[in-house]
Amino acid sequence: MSIKNIRLEVMQFLENKVEGFMDQYLIPVEKIWQPSDFLPNSESETFFEEVKELRELAKDLPYDFWVAMVGDTITEEALPTYESWLMDVEGVDNVERNGWAKWVRQWTGEENRHGDMLNKYLYLSGRVNMREVEMTTQHLINDGFDIGTGRDPYKNFVYTSFQELATYVSHNRVSQIAKSYGDHKLAKMCKMIAGDEMRHHHAYSEFVTQIFKVDPSEMMMAFLYMMKLKITMPAVFLRESGEAMGSAFEQFSNSAQRIGVYTSQDYVEILQKLIEKWEIDKMTGLTDEAEKARDYLMKLPDRMARIAERLVIPPDPFVFKWVQPAIIG
Repeated sequence: MSIKNIRLEVMQFLENKVEGFMDQYLIPVEKIWQPSDFLPNSESETFFEEVKELRELAKDLPYDFWVAMVGDTITEEALPTYESWLMDVEGVDNVERNGWAKWVRQWTGEENRHGDMLNKYLYLSGRVNMREVEMTTQHLINDGFDIGTGRDPYKNFVYTSFQELATYVSHNRVSQIAKSYGDHKLAKMCKMIAGDEMRHHHAYSEFVTQIFKVDPSEMMMAFLYMMKLKITMPAVFLRESGEAMGSAFEQFSNSAQRIGVYTSQDYVEILQKLIEKWEIDKMTGLTDEAEKARDYLMKLPDRMARIAERLVIPPDPFVFKWVQPAIIG
């Protein structure tokens, strides 16, 4: 049987468990939080006072913080790209409402709330150029992204396991920074988003755990492939208006590193957590090739940590079209 057919067989086997995964890792629409729970209430008599308070608190937040917030918002708002990508994965790509397609739709529905809330916050804050942000978002959706997974479900689940944990780290750090500046409402918003991301990470990493049980060698090879390729962020093609595709991503990453929202050391720690979660060191029944892959993966965090220590981030912020230069400092 071909590798592709084995993957399809495994995906069909796991599909029998998807309903249980949805019950465990997703929350019904009527019970989950919505953006309006945390934003100023436009129906309230105190709406303008609430907005004024939001804007006053926003004035104290530093420049790199706003760049990180904008990048996170744009990433979250590009959800149509991510859903169309996951719907094309082998074993998911079914026009019928099969279990995997239902999972992707409901996961997307939960994720969609994140960009909705952050976008409204940015708009009300008065600290960013919303038209530039909106153009960047449209460009990112238009450009799509290439994360190197193809239609392989094993590689895709490694990616989503890693990426959901990375977005948890990012939103959680933004929450902590906002709280340190006295903006407790923004801190709460980002904390709620981070909670969703952690739930989603647990789900996707559980999918990988299940695959390791039935196809350990091929799952190990997929893990190795993705880590050698390196996990790129969904916003890797980020660009500002009039600029080339991907031209803004490095500068955005530098801002996130400078302010400590997401760093190269975080990347290493996430890799280590996945190795521990999947108990890579205890894996048995592997082919010779997969054994070598396991040995490589076990040594990789230390190698990457040494590289991260040598990384030099420019001390001065890049001036984005998204954020008003007047608030640099």
